[in-house]
Amino acid sequence: MATEQRLASSESHPDSILFFRCEDVNADTEFQPHSHDWGQIICVKSGVFALNVGGQRFLAPSGFAIWIPAGMDHSSHNRKPTRFRSINITQRFCREMPEQPCLLDVSPVCSAIVESCFERNIMVPKTHADRRLCRVLVDQLTAAPVQHTYLPDSDDKYLSPILRALESTPSDNTPLAEWAKRVYTTERTLARRCQQELGMSFSEWRQRLRFLYGISLLEQGKTVNEVALDVGYSSASAFIAMFQHISGTTPERYRKG
Repeated sequence: MATEQRLASSESHPDSILFFRCEDVNADTEFQPHSHDWGQIICVKSGVFALNVGGQRFLAPSGFAIWIPAGMDHSSHNRKPTRFRSINITQRFCREMPEQPCLLDVSPVCSAIVESCFERNIMVPKTHADRRLCRVLVDQLTAAPVQHTYLPDSDDKYLSPILRALESTPSDNTPLAEWAKRVYTTERTLARRCQQELGMSFSEWRQRLRFLYGISLLEQGKTVNEVALDVGYSSASAFIAMFQHISGTTPERYRKG
């Protein structure tokens, strides 16, 4: 059963530009629906972070960042261990950020500023120099390219139970035709719903899911062969080919760098 993660103090540091937090989340940890009077950027450091916000569901692997506008309800239930850092931007500095939740392509400049603050244990910028540095960070974030969700979700009556089952067991190799029988529809109808609801084929969606969980397992120290089997591939070479096609690098190179 999921455990509920206690939230930190609701203090929003109104006199500051922003403040930082770092969180290690155990497997099967749940954040109940809540909101903040500040905007929040979740920067995933390891694992795959699952978040429900603004009627949308986001799955973000390491290296991705999720933007949550101020005042918007959000919740999460993470089946695997994850680690993230949050950049919490006070409301008066959120005006140029997107109005809707989304994924952000965080620049190397943003990453360097955040890393500098964490290395120096600065959770709230107080000196003139640090406040100026964090203002640059906010300016960079407002200009960050917005991305569509990496793994689309759907509440379609046919697709939803299939997507939930696959997220629970990414190694499931059940073909689309068999899934169609289980939800009492036809393979053709299910394929059409995938394109309409997800914007991609069933096989591409499942491949993206396996890529996300493959990243999480690699970060936990599993071998490439173990990861391949855990996410449903019959050989390490097939998993490596998929991983390289999506990421442009091999699993071992990804792990090292």
